[in-house]
Amino acid sequence: MKKDIINRNDIVLLVDSFYQKVQQNERIGPIFNQVVQVDWGHHLPKMYDFWESILFGKAIYKGNPMLTHFDINKKAALKNEEFDTWKNIFFNTVDELFDGENATVIKQKAQSIADLMHFKLNSPKPKINIV
Repeated sequence: MKKDIINRNDIVLLVDSFYQKVQQNERIGPIFNQVVQVDWGHHLPKMYDFWESILFGKAIYKGNPMLTHFDINKKAALKNEEFDTWKNIFFNTVDELFDGENATVIKQKAQSIADLMHFKLNSPKPKINIV
């Protein structure tokens, strides 16, 4: 029987397992591995803090994920397919490892965050007419 996500150790397991799959994924793996060339030793602890902050309300994450993704989007288009792939891997990883209220909540939060990022990255920029 799977347990729920209850502490930072569970977050670490989730994040590590998720990003192992991301790195191997044909669609989004190259964005992380070749385009951005993620320094995993630096990135993973930030992701532990991010998800611990999101799920448990701890104010430990320091960063601006939206700004980071705007920069990535300049190098590799982050479209619907990339976000859907990210969400599917995340949801499947949660489901493989955990079951419970927090597991459901973290998937809902991930859905909301990914959808908002996709919207902000892909919304048409308003045209300003100067008369």
